[in-house]
Amino acid sequence: MSDLIAKAAIDRKLADIITPVIEDMGFELVRLRLQGGNTHTLQVMAERPDGGIEVDECAAISNAISAVLDVEDPLSDTYVLEVGSPGIDRPLTRLKDFEKYEGYDAKVETSELIDGRKRFKGVLAGVEGEEVLINIVDQGEPVTVGLQFDWLADAKLVMTDELIKEMLRARKAAGALNEKEFDEIVTEESEEE
Repeated sequence: MSDLIAKAAIDRKLADIITPVIEDMGFELVRLRLQGGNTHTLQVMAERPDGGIEVDECAAISNAISAVLDVEDPLSDTYVLEVGSPGIDRPLTRLKDFEKYEGYDAKVETSELIDGRKRFKGVLAGVEGEEVLINIVDQGEPVTVGLQFDWLADAKLVMTDELIKEMLRARKAAGALNEKEFDEIVTEESEEE
């Protein structure tokens, strides 16, 4: 399992417990994080293999995960479970994410210095083997950088107008977005006309 999906040892342990549950329901685990504070929060991001997830699907996953965690009882502290979608400016946690979102802006961070830097911002240029390619501007020159997938500490899409439009197009094509809901809002004033 990639450290981008589950970073800490406890995250990996929890991911090992809940991944089969999520996959049996027809979804994929995108990311899992146990966050501290007065009350811990277990944040789970999931989606269908072809992308996307609806609110009722998140609720079903939450119920299934809760049941398994109640039995396994891997956490001694109380926690709040949050199941949600990766969102538009989603984390990129699997090699296939870098391929799927080729051409979109992203921020990528490595765990070690690569050519004197850890942070790379640019346009995803696909995947070659186990390498993530990203087009950046270095000292005023466009350059394609190849980063080994296992070097990555964090990666996410950058929200742009183009990305928002593409996500809306994809939701519409999947039948998850009904444009008629947004066509006309009737107010008392317009009813009187």
